Order: sequence, then C-alpha cells, then structure tokens
Amino acid sequence: MLSFKIKPKTILLLRELTKRLTKTQILIESLEAQELEFIKRNALISNIGASTRIENAVLTNSEIDWVDTALTSDGKTTSFENQREAIQDKLSKDKERSIDEVVGCRAMLQLINQQANNLFPLTEVTLRGLHKELLKYHAPDNYHSGGYKQVPNSVVRKVKMSGCPVKEYPVLTTSQPGLETEEAMTALVGWYNNTLKVHPWTIAVAVEFVFRFLAIHPFQDGNGRVGRGLFYLTLLQSPDDSISSTISYLAIDRYVEVEREEYYAVLSRCSDGKFIADPTKYAYEHFLNFMLKVIDCSIDDVELYRDKFKRLNSLTTSQRVVLTCFKEQPELRLQAKNIVEYTNLPRTTINDALKALIKNKFIQKYGRGADVKYQLLF
Repeated sequence: MLSFKIKPKTILLLRELTKRLTKTQILIESLEAQELEFIKRNALISNIGASTRIENAVLTNSEIDWVDTALTSDGKTTSFENQREAIQDKLSKDKERSIDEVVGCRAMLQLINQQANNLFPLTEVTLRGLHKELLKYHAPDNYHSGGYKQVPNSVVRKVKMSGCPVKEYPVLTTSQPGLETEEAMTALVGWYNNTLKVHPWTIAVAVEFVFRFLAIHPFQDGNGRVGRGLFYLTLLQSPDDSISSTISYLAIDRYVEVEREEYYAVLSRCSDGKFIADPTKYAYEHFLNFMLKVIDCSIDDVELYRDKFKRLNSLTTSQRVVLTCFKEQPELRLQAKNIVEYTNLPRTTINDALKALIKNKFIQKYGRGADVKYQLLF
C-alpha cells in the first residue's frame, strides 16, 4: 500500500481528474486512427522536448519533429547511427549532445509506450535497461550506462543563462552509492509490484514510485529523464482503463517544463532536501498535487492537437508544399525567395501560402519589409 495517507481534499481532486480522463477515453475511442496517431505523435514529441530541455538540452519541438521524421523513414533501429552525421550537420555540431539526449529519450519513451504491458512485474533489470536505452547514443555515458552509481550524486536544478555556463543548484541530497542504493532500489521495485494493481489510485502510486526513485537517484546521470519515463510507465500499466488508454495522448512533461521551478521546489519540500531510508517519512502530498495539476493541464492539449489536425487537413496542395519546405529546415528562418528556390512555385502562390500558414499557426513571421523572414512553429 501507499506509504502515506491521501488527504480528503486531494481525493476529491483525484476523483475529478478521473472523470476528465474517462471523458477523454470516450473521445479517443470515437476518433479515427489517423487523427489518433497524429495526437499521439505530437504528445510524444512534446514530452521528448520537455523532458530533455528540463536537463538543458536545446532542441526545439520543431527540430525534434524533424529528427523523428528522419528516424522513422526507414523503420530500422540502427537508423540514427546511419544518419547521425547528417542530423548533426543539419542542426549544427554544437547541438551534438542535445541530439544524442533527444534520440535516447525518444528511444526510451517509445520502448515504454510499446512494451509497457510486458514490463510488469517490474524488475531492476528493466530499470537498468531503460537507463541504457536513454544513454546509448551518447558515447561519454557508456561507462555508467545501465549501472547503479559508483560515486555520490544529487538532484540539481540546472540553470542556463545566455552567454554563461550552466549553473547547478542543489535540490535533494540522494542515497549513498553501494549498499544503501541497492537496498533502496530492491525495496522500491518490490513495493511497486505489490501495490500498483491493488491500489485504487494509480496516480498516487506513480507519484510515490517516482519520488522515491528520484530521492534514491540510483544512476550516475539521467535519473530525471528516467523518472519522468517511469511516471508514464506506471500510468500505462494501470488497471484503470481510463488512465492506461489515454496517457499516450497526453504531453504531461510539457507542463512539468512550464512549471520547472515549482517542480524542483516541490521535490525539495517532499524530502526536506535529503534522502530518507524510511519511505513513510516523505511528504508526498506536495508532489501528488503538483502532478494532478500538470496532468489536468495536459488533458486540454488533446483538443489543441485535434484543432491542429483539422487545420493541417484544410491546407491546399501548394500550402502543404510550402509547409514541407519549412519542416525540412526547422532550424532556419526563411525568406520568400528561399521558398521560391526550394519549391519552384510562383511568388504569388508562395505569398498566399505564407499568409495561410501564418493564419493557421504553422509558421511565425519575423521582421518587416525586405528583411521579413518566417520560421516553423510546432
């Protein structure tokens, strides 16, 4: 069972959220496959972008969309290794680490989405495997990929100011490497397997599971991204259909990123800034209320993605050709003359297409007159 008692006020919030998830489930079941796939892909890209940017990666969602398209064109698991140099050249060499982190996070989340039901009961081998999947494309991390930490680490808030190096601020002192970490992880996995399928509030189970994981911080690096992935895994493994059948369509991490400062403050408040071997001593309610809020916000995005799908389908052939020009160059701000060269369409057709794409919120206009440029929006 849970290591804490949920307050009556929070139970009311859980019930209200369950009602919203049930309505979302009914909606999802009424949609056609093409629209569902569009919503799911948009949510996945948003989650990849948010989870990696929380750790100070720099790729935009538009760039991640382009990477995902490039990596799904041949459907092969080795496609990134085959295309690494081309992707790095496209998005610039200074984004190399961010690209590796994005592709690794994408691989981990895809595995979670595709294999969730096969990963229960959960094992420490599975957790190590998810960590290995996350880090497998960044060679400097190979030495600790899939293994528990060998030196102390901590939960830190990373802040990147323009023109300045990344600064780290401590949030939570974690478990000591070795026996303390190993015992805590064994206890956590055992608790999870004994609790998930019998407790009525899966979201509360996910909150305790992920918070305890983060407080342990078992891996040398990548714990935040794995922890956010585990939150999805827990909800996908939920016995409640209204949760397990809707979670793949929700960009929860988008709102964790938006509320990043609160996210770190909540983690600190739950623990008073330190790992505690007795899991009943944590104040999980703070984290639970935070996650209820961000899940609630993410449900609203389903309608936003549906609206985007309708706007996309309303475009004319020439408008789609111009949009493709932007999608293949998400890192650039383009002028009309660039689009003429790329598409061979008449200038008047391109001008009309640009107006339509701005109106439909697919591109953003920058500047005025002869210097006006346009860039893709996600």
